[in-house]
Amino acid sequence: MPTLDWIGKKAVVNHHREVPYRLLKAEPGLSVGDPGAGNLLVQGDNLQALKALLPYYAGQVKCIYIDPPYNTGNENWVYNDAVNAPEIKKWLGQTVGKEAEDLSRHDKWLCMMYPRLQLLHQMLREDGAIFISIDDNEHAMLVAMLYEIFGSQNHICSFVWQKKHTVANDARYVSDNHDFVVFFVKRRDSFKINKLPRTSIADARYTNPDNDTRSPWASGPCHAKTPNEKDIYEVTTPSGRKIWPPNGTSWRFSQSKFAALVADNQIWFGKKGDTVPRIKRFLTQVSDGMVSPTILTRDHVGDNQEGNQEASELLGKGRFASPKPTRLIERFLHLATDRSSLILDSFAGSGTTGHAVMKLNAADGGNRRFILVEMEENIARNITAERLKRVIPTFTSMPTGPGQETSKGAAPAPGFQ
Repeated sequence: MPTLDWIGKKAVVNHHREVPYRLLKAEPGLSVGDPGAGNLLVQGDNLQALKALLPYYAGQVKCIYIDPPYNTGNENWVYNDAVNAPEIKKWLGQTVGKEAEDLSRHDKWLCMMYPRLQLLHQMLREDGAIFISIDDNEHAMLVAMLYEIFGSQNHICSFVWQKKHTVANDARYVSDNHDFVVFFVKRRDSFKINKLPRTSIADARYTNPDNDTRSPWASGPCHAKTPNEKDIYEVTTPSGRKIWPPNGTSWRFSQSKFAALVADNQIWFGKKGDTVPRIKRFLTQVSDGMVSPTILTRDHVGDNQEGNQEASELLGKGRFASPKPTRLIERFLHLATDRSSLILDSFAGSGTTGHAVMKLNAADGGNRRFILVEMEENIARNITAERLKRVIPTFTSMPTGPGQETSKGAAPAPGFQ
């Protein structure tokens, strides 16, 4: 299998093993809610934080979502692309050595991400999943790096998320309207994806033009794209019209099976009985939910505008740049978690992941827990923690005295550790 190489790779491939274990220091005065709820907000470098958390949570995390820096060249983040931040300059110098002076910004980004992804891989349960937001700058590099760490067989897809709907007419080449969310699992044969809750819009597609007593239905094609020669035969419609499958296809069913479906009123030939046959799919047969598409539109999961509005309403306008909408994170939680899962976000930013966990718990009565890690102290204290403090009362019943408990499914205990 092709492998990804870059300057500094040899120094970081096993660096996660060399990172020393550290003790986490609890700050009760900065915590809120029920201290037994099992949620954590950790302030510190996420490489060190993950290593400190590893002895307690290795193999226990069901779902990871991270939104790492995209390496666009114009971001103001602590691991900035020019590597002006003293933390990352010092780390690269110590880890990579003299080669660090020759690193391109892609080399630096890969050096930063590789050991963190190694530790995240160790945190996941065997049936766990990881979702990583990224754009075109490092999408290809990220997937290749994850192939090495997770294995190419555990790559499920790259979602395409519509992050904005307006076209930037001042764009140099094209208007950048989407990001990717890369989806890998720890072990494909252990992971079971959940279906999404059905919506009224989806159910409205099911009608009942022939008053079938079984339930409303929608129709699907009867022909197969990959033809089977024995299933190429003539069909006679109720009106007497003779129909063959479209060129290059065959029917999906054997002739005897097709006849049985017609006899059971599961084939639709149109109101006049003269159209190309279609198979009925009854609403009662799909009531367990819907499969997620790989294209995530703003109508279904929100966009940057929605994320900014959510954060502004809680923290004030302009406090954090381009936070993700909670509906986007909820989509991944729906797909990969159960009601008691542990969720991890080691690039916590404004705390959208914690917010989304609490929203979903409130909606389905779950008891999911979250661990958030944010490096920058100012953001962790004044943005991440503040957001969580403000959304907790919305989704939980806060304790007011000894012996009192939060409401069922609450996730109310973010705090600095």
